[in-house]
Amino acid sequence: MSTFVTGACGFVGLALTEHLLWRGENVVGFDRAAPPPAALRAFEGLPGRFAMVLGDVRDADALQQAMAAHRPQRLVTLAAITADARRERATPGAIFDVNVGGVIAALTAAAACGVTRVLHASSGSVYGASGESAEALSEDTTPLRPEGLYGISKQAAEGAALRLAALHGLDLVVGRLGTCFGPWEADTGVRDTLSAPLQILRLAERGEPVVLPRAGQRDWLYVRDVAAAISALLDRPHLPRAVYNVAAGFSGAMTEWCAAVAARHPGFDWRLAREGEPANVDYYAPYDRAPMAIDHLRADTGFSPRFDLAAAAKDFLGWRDGQGLSPRTRRLSHPAHA
Repeated sequence: MSTFVTGACGFVGLALTEHLLWRGENVVGFDRAAPPPAALRAFEGLPGRFAMVLGDVRDADALQQAMAAHRPQRLVTLAAITADARRERATPGAIFDVNVGGVIAALTAAAACGVTRVLHASSGSVYGASGESAEALSEDTTPLRPEGLYGISKQAAEGAALRLAALHGLDLVVGRLGTCFGPWEADTGVRDTLSAPLQILRLAERGEPVVLPRAGQRDWLYVRDVAAAISALLDRPHLPRAVYNVAAGFSGAMTEWCAAVAARHPGFDWRLAREGEPANVDYYAPYDRAPMAIDHLRADTGFSPRFDLAAAAKDFLGWRDGQGLSPRTRRLSHPAHA
């Protein structure tokens, strides 16, 4: 089985590629940037085969040439610009060119090259202001009220993907991803705000205090669970629904995350912001978004999330130690000691 992944060098793309290779499958990555050397080393030790094609997802001809050369059976569309307000003001057209135009180009190429299964990765940001409600966000009943150009473009991409799938007879499913964090996350130049867990971890590793704007309750989604959920959706053809929430299934607070980080970084200083004190962690929105319901995902695929915040902290901090990213690891003078 071969899967073509656009945006393969984003952190969700790298995590999905790693997961599929671990299962012994073949992956063709398509991205403007090459994978980081550490990812390539990790991929080499896995049973599946990885091929990388450098290209821009807006280039329909390049996508079709790559798919024609590698003949994948499946496509996952992950390429996106996750824009903040600064980018929205500066280059609004580029956000839509990638987030909508890139999806149109990829699906058109897939139809021309005989791809039989497509997963379009959307985002929980399509719910937007509906997330201020206390009720869980449902694919069936929650209105889509995106607030920024990222969410607006992701809603438009969903509609375009579903329409093209109908026109070309593609077997397509949309997965709305929750708030992701975990291994391989980095500043790639198209992800303007890193996840709150990584923001906190970077501050701790630099020995800087963390000031949280509030406890930060949310269904934080660990990227290994993302990869497993996407894989589960790909494995089941002819799903009864066109759209699924892909989320954690449980909520946790960044106060819990800070406590877990403090256990690994003695002396780490963190606190909630005092009245009038500026915070140095960005939660994306001034409110805690309601959790995304995953009842349909569980029922139709058998997927069950494995990582609550405690399990994610253990895995992620251990992974960063193994990558030499923590101060404790960087101070070691001989690699054998690592």
